[in-house]
Amino acid sequence: MADRGPGYRDHLTFALDLHHRLAPGGDSCFSPYSVASALGMAYRAARGTTAEELRALLSVTEPDIAKHVELLRDAATLRVADSGEEPALVVCNALWIWDGLDFNADFRTDLAAWPGAKLETAPFVTDPEGARRTINSDVARLTRDLIRELIPAGAVDESTVASLINSLYLKAAWRHPFAERDTGDAEFHAPAGTHRVPMMHQVERLPYARAGQWQSVTLPASGGVEAVVLLPDARLDTTEPSLDGDLLEELLTRRAKRRVALSMPKLTVRLNASLVEALRDLGVRELFTKSADLTGLSDDPRLTVSDVLHESVLELDEQGLEGAAATAVMMRLTSMETDKPVEFRADRPFLLLIRHADTGAVYFLARVTDPS
Repeated sequence: MADRGPGYRDHLTFALDLHHRLAPGGDSCFSPYSVASALGMAYRAARGTTAEELRALLSVTEPDIAKHVELLRDAATLRVADSGEEPALVVCNALWIWDGLDFNADFRTDLAAWPGAKLETAPFVTDPEGARRTINSDVARLTRDLIRELIPAGAVDESTVASLINSLYLKAAWRHPFAERDTGDAEFHAPAGTHRVPMMHQVERLPYARAGQWQSVTLPASGGVEAVVLLPDARLDTTEPSLDGDLLEELLTRRAKRRVALSMPKLTVRLNASLVEALRDLGVRELFTKSADLTGLSDDPRLTVSDVLHESVLELDEQGLEGAAATAVMMRLTSMETDKPVEFRADRPFLLLIRHADTGAVYFLARVTDPS
């Protein structure tokens, strides 16, 4: 089935643009869904050039972001499992605010449009460390302790007055689990050299595609979640720049069921980083200056964004996948069958998408160069 969800193509473009600027060359994993949610809320708070820069980043093609929000809202609901373990998806979009900030009440209406929306107060100015602990505790609870300290020590001080937080947790079982007895150590050809890793194996009829210098295989999971392994014909570091929105969409939409002999490693990939430099490189600059216009959230002209923090972790094994991500936009006041199977051996660096099959929203986008 072709993906025709609202904002789908814009979302793919945003995901690839940011991916190409995060941890180039090495292992990385981030959540386009989580970052798009947090920055989408920031867009609703922004006005003027500040808003235009965020709109361009998110590839929103309309004056407002109704389709963007609709995509994220639709992807916050999974299908009911036909059998077996029910999938788990938790999405929360929160505004944490200091009760002394001149808050624009209209933003409460904007916030309510986002899935899992909530408004909370935190003692940013009077007890910065207490505010940090409170938010981190909430994120840890929502992500089932996969992300315990999104906001690091020192990231909140007396000038901090608000934070927009997206939290995401996802767990889904494969519709065709790998047999644990078939898992064994095998060679993985990492950039630093070949070494042995636990490699899973299965032969199944799976959606498969080939386009350009890439091939893809899709692993369906419960709830309408799917993992798409994107394997280049040549070295990932030389082929990855060729992966643009057109080619990725072709790999995702021109799939056909083939009998596939699949080998891929068990893996855990993660990222914990500030996104400020990547966002500046993508054209979002005014947001981090004294010229930032966030009057959709507060009439106080001193309000600006001090940091955009992101943490993501993704684990795959024989039974399924589990992942969590969180993004924080920190705000402060400036002065204040019989056919021969296709051989698909992911024994060298590859890319991995975890996405919502119905809408195409990308929960996670990972680069795997040296699985652990």
